[in-house]
Amino acid sequence: MAQPNHDPTAGDVLGVYLTSQATAFLRALRLHDAGAAGTSDSVESSEAARGLRGAARRISGSLATFRGVTESSWADGLRTELVWLSTTLADEHAYAARLTRLMDALHRLSGSSSADVPGPRAGAGALTVGSARAGALLERQLTLARTRAHSATLQALGSARFHAVADAVAVLASEVPLNLVAARGRVSEVLAPLAEVAENRLATAVAALPPVDHSHPYDCDHDGLWHEVRRLLRTHRYAREALGGDVARLAAAGEALDRHRDAAEAAAASATAARTPRIAPATAYALGVLHADQRHEVEAARAAFQGIWLPQPLPEPVAITPR
Repeated sequence: MAQPNHDPTAGDVLGVYLTSQATAFLRALRLHDAGAAGTSDSVESSEAARGLRGAARRISGSLATFRGVTESSWADGLRTELVWLSTTLADEHAYAARLTRLMDALHRLSGSSSADVPGPRAGAGALTVGSARAGALLERQLTLARTRAHSATLQALGSARFHAVADAVAVLASEVPLNLVAARGRVSEVLAPLAEVAENRLATAVAALPPVDHSHPYDCDHDGLWHEVRRLLRTHRYAREALGGDVARLAAAGEALDRHRDAAEAAAASATAARTPRIAPATAYALGVLHADQRHEVEAARAAFQGIWLPQPLPEPVAITPR
């Protein structure tokens, strides 16, 4: 720990952040175990799973960004395991949220007038006919995927691999394995330059995004570029958190990219369902309208991100000449 009347070292600052996240991980794990044992409600269990994922992402992201300040072999191993864990835990939630999103959209669209419905104008009646079957098809497919993800989650949480991860995080909560030479350095000379590398990677990825305007037609093949920006933004945000910086703008931009990811994956799910053999034309039509609606949501999320990340400058005031 830092000595009185001395500025904290790089190891002090990084150690405090990592131990706090490790503590959050263990707290969420206890709540999650209580939910599995039936001693807490579903809301608490959901929040516990969210807390586990968030802490795992923050620890793994920080170990990636500030790798040189820790014992690199230890950091690499734990980071790999935490990425595996957070990905596994996220799948079940993602399928459930995707189904809810699509069912809500179908309900909204089937109650709209034909002028409000994206795609060919066949009227709300035609959409209503196919929406029930489309919803049933999506529910079957996504519920099956969620069930499989739930089984994978249970298997992962009961595995020796997971218990090894939990043990490593428990050690991290009390002591961070540091590179003693780098850890003695100043924050401005050690951590800040590493955080700047993460920020520059994000800036490069944002610059590579296609413009969000009507002069460039929408292309779903660009989704991967946006997902990469989301990943890099999250890494940059965690680095800023570790250094005690303001992350309000980054959080808002991240929420826009979360909406982008959710809408893009929902659109892909509706397209997959539309390729089901021997579905009725009305069902295929409803799924096509749903796909178009979610692609509109994707475009809206892209515009929202650009508005947060690259706000338009205020117009110059117009001089008024007195008469």
